[in-house]
Amino acid sequence: MTASRRAGFTAIALALGLATAACGITIPADPEHTLADATGETLRAGYAPDPGRLALGEGEPRGPLADVVDGYAESIGADIEWILGSEETLATAIDQGDLDMAVGGFTEKSPWVDLAALSRGFLPPGMPDDATRSVALFPLGENALLSSFEEYVDGQGLT
Repeated sequence: MTASRRAGFTAIALALGLATAACGITIPADPEHTLADATGETLRAGYAPDPGRLALGEGEPRGPLADVVDGYAESIGADIEWILGSEETLATAIDQGDLDMAVGGFTEKSPWVDLAALSRGFLPPGMPDDATRSVALFPLGENALLSSFEEYVDGQGLT
């Protein structure tokens, strides 16, 4: 590629970046302000018990998946409001905007893809390398929250 073509592409990319910034468009998107609302406030996290990964505790869940959500909430300065439910109830609550995220027996083969966005698969702490990877559910289109969570699990070495 010639220097003039490279300069032309750079100018176009810069113009597009400035135009989207001027329009208030952010990437990744946070159209319902889910990440912004949870940061420093309350993360509404649904959970469904999953043997070996997430169990009922006194008032809140315990186990490796709960530890991941606890760590993530801490990373964004949020308190957690835990909501217990079945996988179907949690997926529906995500779709209706009643939850910010959900964890439990969700895997990369989750049937709830029409109602929720799935995180990349990750292994909660202490799980063997050959274990089925977990995913967390997030509201469709709330890519800033999903990206923030994935950055956290990447940073913890769980992916």
